[in-house]
Amino acid sequence: MDGIPVRARVYVGCAVLGALCCLFPLPSDRTHWWPVLLLAALYAGGERVARRRFAGTLYPVLLAGAFLFPAAAAALVPLPGALLSPVEHRPFPLRRVWRAARLALGVWAASRAHEALGGREAVGASDGPALLLPAAAGVLVLCLVLAVLDGGILALAEGLPARRAWHGPFLRSLAPVGVHGLAGLMMAVLWHSPYGPVAALLVLFPMGVSWWVFAQYHRERAAHQATIRALVQAVDIKDGYTRGHSERVGQASLLIARELGMDEGRVEVIRFAGILHDVGKLGVPTRLLRKNGPLTPEERRVIELHPEYGHEITRGISFLGEARSAILHHHERLDGSGYPYGLVGSQIPEPARVVAVADAFDAMTSTRSYSRARPVPVALEELQRCAGAHFDPRMVTALTRVITRDGWHPIVTADEPRLPAQSPADPVPERPGARR
Repeated sequence: MDGIPVRARVYVGCAVLGALCCLFPLPSDRTHWWPVLLLAALYAGGERVARRRFAGTLYPVLLAGAFLFPAAAAALVPLPGALLSPVEHRPFPLRRVWRAARLALGVWAASRAHEALGGREAVGASDGPALLLPAAAGVLVLCLVLAVLDGGILALAEGLPARRAWHGPFLRSLAPVGVHGLAGLMMAVLWHSPYGPVAALLVLFPMGVSWWVFAQYHRERAAHQATIRALVQAVDIKDGYTRGHSERVGQASLLIARELGMDEGRVEVIRFAGILHDVGKLGVPTRLLRKNGPLTPEERRVIELHPEYGHEITRGISFLGEARSAILHHHERLDGSGYPYGLVGSQIPEPARVVAVADAFDAMTSTRSYSRARPVPVALEELQRCAGAHFDPRMVTALTRVITRDGWHPIVTADEPRLPAQSPADPVPERPGARR
């Protein structure tokens, strides 16, 4: 039903029940209600603007509610906005209810953590030093609860490993939600000041500027993704095999880079390199890519020009950065027997060494018209056998470690043919490091 498994729907139902439990007991003092309703209305209106004009959630208002009100009242603040804001995918009601439940649970937990450390008293007294620790605890708990809830739904709906599903989002959310937490704390403190709620609402203006900046980054990132997709689709049209291959090499490159502890910016660039490593095939005659028989030496020399073609094709795409070096050198070998320039050892750029291992791994574990897929353990053993001569041992060890721990869950493109007419231009060799 709309592509969401039953177990994920049950999970959403449990989250909704948990959120309903968080709403009791509601505050009996009527003086609490008008601030709650004001923040709920502000969040509902601001959320629609934030989602259409900017990106993300209006966390300062949610955290201000967590810092100002008892937990049950704070959990009410996100409900109107979450239930009324637009969603992009079906089923719409289920997604709205899920959004409302996860935010109510997160804000409730943040409020409880903040109150347990004396945060509400510190906010009321405007005690500067005493404000920070409870507010930081509230932000941390909010990020943790949302990450755990989101990780659970991803694990159940998409089959991702639980650790991978929540660990990355939690770490990535800390910095932006932390900044929003400072704005929410300022709103809470100003709310109790002589200037009242009007002054508190003024905090949202500088936040709007920061959202605008982030929205520009988000749009630029979307443009980058569109550029990548356009290039990959162009290669797909010419050589149908590369669709699934490109995506899987990008995925394996990402796993290696993260396992090596690279920062997220560089991880993203290396993922781009993995996806685009074969873009130079656009410059190779189609008849060679689709040739059924073995290639002649002259034809193979033409095929071996594709890294240089790829480097030239991506020359004007500035955001790719060092991904271009990986596109150019992913067929080099540590012993100097690779191409196009026969680089040796550390002369080969690190991203190229990552992509080389990812490329060989997918080549061995994919079924082609002229060879059967090898089991993952066999492919890893072959990589380890060739480590030091063809492949960087660090990259091989990183890929082996992450796949042994989390398994290999390759991305499958919906429109990828089951048995594509694959080209001998990029064959699976008897030895994975063989020239190709």
